[in-house]
Amino acid sequence: MTARRVSVLMGGMSAEREVSLASGRNVADALRGLGHDVRCIDAGPDLLAIVSDLQAHRPDVVFNAMHGRFGEDGSIQGVLDWMGIAYTHSGVRASATAMDKDAARTVFMAAGLPVAAGLVLTPTQLEPADPIPTPYVVKPLNEGSSVGVDIIHPGSNRRATLARGWTFGTHMLVEEYIPGRELTVGVLEDRALTVTDITPTGSGPSFYDYQAKYAAGGSCHELPARIHPEAFEQARELALAAHRALGCRGASRTDFRYDDTAGADRPGRLVILETNTQPGMTPTSLLPEQAAACGMDYAALCQWMIDHATCRT
Repeated sequence: MTARRVSVLMGGMSAEREVSLASGRNVADALRGLGHDVRCIDAGPDLLAIVSDLQAHRPDVVFNAMHGRFGEDGSIQGVLDWMGIAYTHSGVRASATAMDKDAARTVFMAAGLPVAAGLVLTPTQLEPADPIPTPYVVKPLNEGSSVGVDIIHPGSNRRATLARGWTFGTHMLVEEYIPGRELTVGVLEDRALTVTDITPTGSGPSFYDYQAKYAAGGSCHELPARIHPEAFEQARELALAAHRALGCRGASRTDFRYDDTAGADRPGRLVILETNTQPGMTPTSLLPEQAAACGMDYAALCQWMIDHATCRT
């Protein structure tokens, strides 16, 4: 293995900044342990400072450990393409499309992949009446890690309050609520990993929210998931199909709702929630856990990612 100069981009300005810092620190430690020359860059609002740092130290590869807007939406990818520096994960188009939930839904539907029924509307349109039958889910269009996600249940009087207090842009995505389980499947280029069944264990919402994702003990991960064998293989196939439909490269992770309420003796309904082009790399993150279950430890996963880094120049 040839030692490389690696700059780890971490932090950023999104709601997922702290998660990104944790991911970046873990990645940097793993790559240093492999003998690489690693420099960490806390990517703040000064883009010129980031560019100057990269120009001064000219890494062989950038490990993009940022999450959310700027790090995951194609913005930093465009800067790195312009600079001609190879970087991990997906390029501009796939990143921007996957980060925009409405755009991603359009791509999935065009590819014949299953999504929940839904529509995009403004907070003003949501405030006076339920746009679809309850229960339904309200999501920001351009946030990750379940930031801003809320469920409106039958009889709830929270809809108008939620609409009036909306701080996640001018529009929102409203989707039917799919009962059942939360599943996820990691993909490494052309290989779908295993299926994880995720159960929140805290006292908060009954879905995989930000706290459940990143707090120690916030959720229970069962892998491989104990679901119907046909559904298990279908989830892996759909994750790979979503990765390809979006044009992703490197690693991605696709999240599903799995309606198994008809019973365990038959495959249930799988619905794609979203594809993450910058999966978390924290100690509680799902992709490293899946890779380890498939025989690839954390350091090997980080090495695989820089080995598959490229740019679009």
